[in-house]
Amino acid sequence: MVGAGTDHTKPRLEGGPAVILVRPQLAVNIGMCARAMANFGLSDLRLVAPREGWPQAKGLRKGAFAAASGAAFILEGARLYDDVRSAIADLHYLYATTARERGQGKPVLGPEPAMAASFVGISAGHRHGILFGPERTGLENDEVTLADAIITFPVNPAYASLNLAQAVLLTGYEWMRASKGVAPPFQPIAQSPPATRDAVLSFFDYLEGELDRSGFFRPQGKQPVMRRNMRNIFHRIGMTEQDVRTLRGAIVRLVQGPRLKGRKDDTGEA
Repeated sequence: MVGAGTDHTKPRLEGGPAVILVRPQLAVNIGMCARAMANFGLSDLRLVAPREGWPQAKGLRKGAFAAASGAAFILEGARLYDDVRSAIADLHYLYATTARERGQGKPVLGPEPAMAASFVGISAGHRHGILFGPERTGLENDEVTLADAIITFPVNPAYASLNLAQAVLLTGYEWMRASKGVAPPFQPIAQSPPATRDAVLSFFDYLEGELDRSGFFRPQGKQPVMRRNMRNIFHRIGMTEQDVRTLRGAIVRLVQGPRLKGRKDDTGEA
């Protein structure tokens, strides 16, 4: 199953720190982690003693790949290890994720500064990795000991347990921000240039003239304030040329009634 945002014609982002899932319990969670990794350009997935094995039996494999939602390349490239030590042997720097204070005297970082530091290190040619523990219990203390620093998330202290894929997603998002910047991937397409002051003021003159004729500006003493309020509404919109033409045309129709075939109105349209 491929999501609506998947576009295989665009170049695939790869790299980043290794995502190391220690004794993951559910195949579907591995698939969801792969999807989160693909979302944010992470590509090195390492599995340490997954409970259901890897690759799984046919039914479990199908569930993992369905949960990956198009990120099959992450699953197909995943490497399997018997223990944490072998999974991290080639890394220069390692983070361990945990929601609990472990009393180990290690630096404790949120995902944003951690991934910013990883970007600097990886850019210098170093290999970084992040340990994520089993869904139910998290990492053991001896596994946290293997890491250089701890990543934890600013969550509700009364409910700090994150789904495994959510933890990977949050970390991956900060990796993307650190490595690619924070600009949105696309911007709205400008359909029409901003309206000139002359066009806006002409529209105001026409609108206020018709409102005055219809008795809108009552009592008379409040007319200046009512006019200013009306104008400020449209100024807040930041009208384009098309906005002015559309609004003027709509008011013309309200004033003149149904358009007769072949007749031109104040907007110059037939």
